[in-house]
Amino acid sequence: MANQARQLSQEMQDYQNMASQIRPKKPMLKNAITAFFVGGLICEVGQGIQWFFMQQGMSAKEATSPTTVVMIGLGAVLTGLGWYDRIVKRGGMGGSLPITGFANAMVAPAMEYRTEGLVLGVGAKLFTVAGPVLTYGLAAAFVVGLIRYLLTGVA
Repeated sequence: MANQARQLSQEMQDYQNMASQIRPKKPMLKNAITAFFVGGLICEVGQGIQWFFMQQGMSAKEATSPTTVVMIGLGAVLTGLGWYDRIVKRGGMGGSLPITGFANAMVAPAMEYRTEGLVLGVGAKLFTVAGPVLTYGLAAAFVVGLIRYLLTGVA
């Protein structure tokens, strides 16, 4: 029995070796360049929105919050229309990493379960991904703030 299991294991290894030789290589450089440009384009849109708010009389610091809200809204709307998934498919992490990718991660599960209703479908699934991210983000912010307070005395 043990010999048969070892032989099966060897067969599986041989299959893996053969499959890895046949499998086409991933275009890593092309993917990295595409992600760079997609992420850069999203950041350029965000910069344009921030400049718009600055033209309305806000400082750069004041314009940060409304810019973030608008970018999250754009990500949610594009996800709802089914367009953001295409951006992520082409741009990889360039589409997933900016704040719009966070909006996509929140809205996509909710859109998938919208047939279950507003409360049990959309409401329950909206925070499937975002819930842990928000929880750990708040916990990390508290810890970093506490360390800063203990080191500098500034809250």
